[in-house]
Formats: sequence, structure tokens, C-alpha cells
Amino acid sequence: MLIKESFCFFYGGTEDLLAKTKEFLQANYPGLILAGFLSPPFRNLTNNETEDVIGHINKSGAGLVFVILGCPKQEMWMALVHAKINAVTIGIGAALPVFIGIKKRAPKWMQNSGLEWLFRLLQEPKRLLKRYAITNTMFILLILKNYFIE
Repeated sequence: MLIKESFCFFYGGTEDLLAKTKEFLQANYPGLILAGFLSPPFRNLTNNETEDVIGHINKSGAGLVFVILGCPKQEMWMALVHAKINAVTIGIGAALPVFIGIKKRAPKWMQNSGLEWLFRLLQEPKRLLKRYAITNTMFILLILKNYFIE
């Protein structure tokens, strides 16, 4: 007997990434039940489009929805829809392309030194520099505020 949680849905990324993901999963995890794949446009969705996506995911019977929108977009999307989607949502972002072999992972010494972020930044400086500068700075400021105020 199959349980609902065994049905996986992948939301986000490009059509090409999702096609490669499907191929990889079918070849390496033939028992995994794939409920669906959906690549949204690279812009904010309208309220109607968001409701359509929610309906599509719910109709698929998925118990797990892997969200590949990148940080912080995937976290904001999951917070927006969590009460409407009948599944657990998990933000996986760039982990998916690494997992299926499209992108390389940092060398072991960088992983062990906590420098995997630097490896990613060197691979995609245009895309990640602004994100890292803003989010990391905000994180450090919040830590300092918490440390000195409390």
C-alpha cells in the first residue's frame, strides 16, 4: 500500500533542470513516485497564478514538495502557501543541481573548512555577490544586536 508521503513534486527551476531531475531520479530511484514537475516563470506570480499552482500541486497527490526557487524566494513562497498546500514543502535550492550532477560541489577541504559558500560565490559571482553581501551582513547585524542587547 502506498502512502501519500511517497509522492514527490518538484516546483521551481528551469524546464531543463526539471527534465534532467526527472531523468536522474527515474534512473537512480526507480521506486520513487513522481507526482509532478512545474517550472514557474522567473517573475512574481499573480494571485490567480499562485492559486493555480497550489491547485496543481494538491491535485497531484504529492506528500512532499521540493521547492527550487533559491534563497530567499523559496522560503517566502513556502510561507505564503504553507496553509494551502496539502503536503510538506522543503526548500532545496541549489542542492538539487549538485545532487543530480549538473553543478560541482566544493572540494572536501573547503567543505570541511566551512567555505563551500566561497566556492559557490567564485562559480557564480554575478548572481551571488549581492545576495551574500546583503543577507550575510543582515545576519551578522542581527547576531550582534542580539548579543549586545540581551
